[in-house]
Amino acid sequence: MPLAHAPGSVVATKFPGATRVPSLAQGSPPGRNLPITCIFPLRFHRKGGYIVTTCGIAAAGEGHILACGCCGERGPSLTCVLSVANQKGGVGKTTTCINLAAALALKKKKTLLIDLDPQANATIAFFDHDDLQPTMFDVFTEHPAEMAKIVRPTKDENLFMAPSRLALARLEQQLAGQFDAPFKLKDALSSVLKEFEFIIVDTPPALGILTVNALVASTHLLVPIQAAYFAIEGTDDLLETYSRIRARPNPDLKVLGVVITLFDKRTNISRDTHEQIRATFGDALFRTKISKNVRLEESPAYKETVFTYAPKCSGAEEYRKLAQEVLQRVQEDRVARHSQDAA
Repeated sequence: MPLAHAPGSVVATKFPGATRVPSLAQGSPPGRNLPITCIFPLRFHRKGGYIVTTCGIAAAGEGHILACGCCGERGPSLTCVLSVANQKGGVGKTTTCINLAAALALKKKKTLLIDLDPQANATIAFFDHDDLQPTMFDVFTEHPAEMAKIVRPTKDENLFMAPSRLALARLEQQLAGQFDAPFKLKDALSSVLKEFEFIIVDTPPALGILTVNALVASTHLLVPIQAAYFAIEGTDDLLETYSRIRARPNPDLKVLGVVITLFDKRTNISRDTHEQIRATFGDALFRTKISKNVRLEESPAYKETVFTYAPKCSGAEEYRKLAQEVLQRVQEDRVARHSQDAA
């Protein structure tokens, strides 16, 4: 039987992640008592001697409430903000953002796709570009727009978009010398974090202020690498930037993984590059490879994701598998972090 708490009640409980609670059946609270005001109906269930929510996430943390699938409410600490970044162009970064976000939405994860690339290719894949105001450019102005006014729904259920426009290209000069420039996106997202389970950020092919903003605001980084000659060259600069972000403004940022894109199993260079990337990144490399696929290239022209344009093609199946791997890695990282916090 679940333990239920009405909204506004006080829950005097600490929920350590992956901590056995044999006394739960008798209703006695586990761990050290802490006054926590319950802001929504919260139910925890006993499963294999552990306290877990019905969404399967081990309860953890101190003084705050985690996600609960019983009522569909979440705490902002559970939102995964995933930046997809590589300063090399043409590696399938925007294609990965669009279709990974769509795959997560299909899994009933409320997902926001943020376009931080001045080229606005992700935006054009969903909307007529001329009709969009405000856009992400307005987040970085002297009097920033509210993020809630920028976010708009797409025609795909559970998938939302924060569009871009070419004016973002001017930000490098405009933000130069502003001490809070790297934190603009993080500040803007604070008001909408609790609304989404996943936020995917498409970054420009450069390591300027927009990419830095994305990394400062993110919980995780995903690096797409093309299966081609010189594929790994340039990732050193990205990983150096990642290390500097972790050193000061965002110590919680973590590389979620590296995904091979534009893979062609017919060519020796793709197979050789795959082995080179595997040797370099080891366990960080996702098992799923994204192959070259005509349907992936065509779908944005029809303002479709691959799942609505060609749901049975190999590209759709590969992005479904990648989304499942992303969910698994985020879950494992979440439980590990909460276990460390509770220790």
